[in-house]
Amino acid sequence: MDTSKDSLLSFVSSFSGGDGLRVEERLGSGYVRLRVAEAERRQAKHDIRCVEDATIELLRNARDAEAHRIFVGTSKVADIRELIVVDDGCGIPEDMWTRIFDARVTSKLDSVHVDRWGVHGRGMALYSIHENASAARVMASDVAHGTSIWCSFDTRQVIERKDQSTWPEVVQEGSTYTLRGPKNIIRTCVEFAIDTKEDCLVYVGSPSEMIATMRRRVQVTSASPAPAVEGPARATDPRMLRAAAEVLGVSMSERTALRIMNGEIAPVMNAASRMLPKESPKAKGAPVSRKLVMSDRDREQLGDALKRAIDEIGERYYVKPTGDPRVTITDGRISVSIPYVDDE
Repeated sequence: MDTSKDSLLSFVSSFSGGDGLRVEERLGSGYVRLRVAEAERRQAKHDIRCVEDATIELLRNARDAEAHRIFVGTSKVADIRELIVVDDGCGIPEDMWTRIFDARVTSKLDSVHVDRWGVHGRGMALYSIHENASAARVMASDVAHGTSIWCSFDTRQVIERKDQSTWPEVVQEGSTYTLRGPKNIIRTCVEFAIDTKEDCLVYVGSPSEMIATMRRRVQVTSASPAPAVEGPARATDPRMLRAAAEVLGVSMSERTALRIMNGEIAPVMNAASRMLPKESPKAKGAPVSRKLVMSDRDREQLGDALKRAIDEIGERYYVKPTGDPRVTITDGRISVSIPYVDDE
């Protein structure tokens, strides 16, 4: 927590208001008994000390909703930090979209989760975020089809690490891993991803990278109706993709949507896989891959078959193959190049 004088004064002043709304009983000598709502609000203000705290609470919420994939999109303009967390967990009924931000509202009546960040399941995490954020709301959700939560923070009021672009360094010590680097939003996601890698995958990037990754990673489960969190995967043109992104809380132009569909904005790796060293095939007992060797005759046969297919398809696009196909084989890839000219 920033303990500077200005931050402390800001923290104290946030509790100002009419005494009748805050005080249940005056006990004398300057002592008072706070009303329950005021005590909860003060606890909530203390629970979220920075944007990184809000990030971990949203991640824990998604994990407790039995999510298998969690997508974190974050961006900043001037002093405003936006945070969008989308998961494929159990979802929230629409009539609860607002009420989940009330104090002590939880779906975990008979269970709590204790992890390195403390106890989770008190019904205070989303309330704490709501009290500290400039705005926080459920953008989309459906029972059994995940949730998208969007938050906006004024970083003059809720601080964050200055360096939000650096990924941590992972140092292996025996069978454990230690992270080094700024304790920013990325590192928060990486720590959580490594801790929960057996249960769920965490993806973090810009909002547009999040949408690109959802197109690749979210499984479409039914033809109709279309759950909102499946929207990016269902989109078939830039306009549909832009609309699907906005439903989740991501504003983008059709040009950006087109770049995503064309692969110019690539999906990101899940954070644990990106950071942890890969096991060698021998260590896992998997067979070592062999190098593919193809005879000249088989190369020619493959090239001719593809050329015939191109002859048929080329008529639709007004192109005509010229010359012989060229088949090349590199590690794990067979490539066929066929020269062509416009056939007008």
